[in-house]
Amino acid sequence: MDQPTIRPVDQLRQGIPATDGAGVKLTRILGTHSFMNFDPFLLLDEFRSDSPDDYIAGFPSHPHRGFETVTYMKHGSFHHKDSLGNEGHLTSGAIQWMTAGRGIIHSEMPEQTEGLVWGYQLWINLPARDKMAPSRYQDIQSADIPVVEEEGRWIKLLAGDYRGQSGASETRFPVIYFDVKLEPGADFSQPVPADMNGFLYIYEGALEAGPDTERTAARRGDMVILGAGDAVAVTAGKDGAGFLLIAGQRLDEPVVRGGPFVMTTEADLRQAFLDYQNGVLDA
Repeated sequence: MDQPTIRPVDQLRQGIPATDGAGVKLTRILGTHSFMNFDPFLLLDEFRSDSPDDYIAGFPSHPHRGFETVTYMKHGSFHHKDSLGNEGHLTSGAIQWMTAGRGIIHSEMPEQTEGLVWGYQLWINLPARDKMAPSRYQDIQSADIPVVEEEGRWIKLLAGDYRGQSGASETRFPVIYFDVKLEPGADFSQPVPADMNGFLYIYEGALEAGPDTERTAARRGDMVILGAGDAVAVTAGKDGAGFLLIAGQRLDEPVVRGGPFVMTTEADLRQAFLDYQNGVLDA
């Protein structure tokens, strides 16, 4: 059997402070002017604050078409409501995988008025064949998300497979989304096929990533863009590490993006705005 080719670190990036919704303060990791798309990923935001002024206004009703939003709550709770009559509750450790498809108008509002709110929202592009698919939700509570505990490792499987164990979410094409915690000095490795783009986002501690001959150090707040290869390998630093591993199969399709709509042609993007203005976005 051929040995895996460990992906080197292509680059390190840091998020920028941003405001979204009705004034929610967050860090925009992917989706900035300097780093807009990383096929198939369109955006990654981290909201992490124990100051109610930073999050209490939430995300009032807004539309989406043509992609998926994946909201992962590390701590805190949000209430979701949409134009199709769906409601849901995102609590600590839970994930919501929303396929906007042909269109949806929804709101995401905090259910708490004090304490830590910490979570991530990831936008994943949909292939052209699925952009007008019916909307759907996967609301998955923390207790229903598999966790693998090994020597020095804790891996929460939001999506994708780890050593024969399948993640909690169904995906329309191959996606890996793990939350990983490592004890000091612990190693972690995972196949990430060559046709995927992948990255790490370090939310705690520090680590080194890459092949033994080309290790790169990274720390909290770093987005680690993985280079070519078919596996990722990391080693935690002296204080351990916590990070997200996110990877997805490249779609290699045009991306025509306008605010909350992501299509493959300018004509389809104009139609999305017209449908929203005419009240038929989610019809």
